[in-house]
Amino acid sequence: MPNILIIDDERSIRKTLTEILTYEGYKVDEAGDGEDGLKKFRDKGYDAVLCDIKMPKVDGLEFLEKAAEINPDVPVIMISGHGTIETAVEAVKKGAYDYIAKPPDLNRLLITLRNAIERTSLVADVKVLRRKAMRTEEMIGESQGIVKIKETIDKVAPTDARVLITGENGSGKELVARWLHEKSMRAKAPLVEVNCAAIPGELIESELFGHEKGSFTSAVKQRIGKFEQAHGGTLFLDEIGDMSLNAQAKVLRALQEGKITRVGGDKDISVDVRVICATNKDLLKEVEDKQFRLDLYHRLSVIIIHVPSLNDRKEDIPLLTDKFLDNICKDYGIPKKPIEPLALKELQEHNWTGNIRELRNVVERLVILSGKSITHGDVKSHVLPSA
Repeated sequence: MPNILIIDDERSIRKTLTEILTYEGYKVDEAGDGEDGLKKFRDKGYDAVLCDIKMPKVDGLEFLEKAAEINPDVPVIMISGHGTIETAVEAVKKGAYDYIAKPPDLNRLLITLRNAIERTSLVADVKVLRRKAMRTEEMIGESQGIVKIKETIDKVAPTDARVLITGENGSGKELVARWLHEKSMRAKAPLVEVNCAAIPGELIESELFGHEKGSFTSAVKQRIGKFEQAHGGTLFLDEIGDMSLNAQAKVLRALQEGKITRVGGDKDISVDVRVICATNKDLLKEVEDKQFRLDLYHRLSVIIIHVPSLNDRKEDIPLLTDKFLDNICKDYGIPKKPIEPLALKELQEHNWTGNIRELRNVVERLVILSGKSITHGDVKSHVLPSA
């Protein structure tokens, strides 16, 4: 149910608008002057504001300016019986969503209000999507391991050297790969990601190199593979240790010759791709077990970056928690929740088998289930339920 604030010094106008909007399904708060309106606006979230211009203490134009400083995304519709064209223009210049003269045409008022609320919803959705689609997230941490990784990225990224990223699941290997691409000369070209563990062995070759129409039963049309899609950019092969030996041989040829052949095709296709790989396995142990090619390992591991587990960098947990709180609360459209020092200490003492991914999930759980702040009791109840 949308929340509307009506600010008008005429009680009869407030009551009439409140009755109409309540009947239309809105939740309405009233304020008798701009000062009271500002207080309510600060204390509570609104989807739209209907505001008179001529009022005691704080007039409508002054309210408009101060409201924009508090939350510029909330549309303010100005309503006045004393207005002129100049007043309307000034109100719109100061950020008013619309201007309606008194007595207001109720149909126009309701349509304007509906459009204003839809705009608020769209602005919020766009902000969330933009935040998710924005450039790579910052690499949070001041521990020795993270500082070393950042220094290595700065040195290696501008080159075309192939990089092998190792570490446990959920430790942030993908983020390292993204930063290697972001700081490279290929940053404007695509970063194409392939999760080798998620693709069945019989399909991995088609996924990487593409296929020609009719090359196998379900090949009803030609398919462009990930190597071609990443031409000029970076190909990130996640969980490379799960790739079949047959596919490994073809990847090795692509790295050696800079050429690929689609499944079912006989034409060599040149590709200019920087390859970055990641794995949670010990590839040398996989080589011993004849599950991974030694020559491919040496091709991929020009530079090796090991990402420490969260248990090995617990001093970064306060910074990570603060960042996750900020992002999650913004996504939910709520004020950022503070976390008590004892609660933070409890998080630092926890055994993080799922690493950064687990910590983010835990912070989101605490945001949802806690009150106005996250307490030590919340952590005990929601992070360590067995305790």
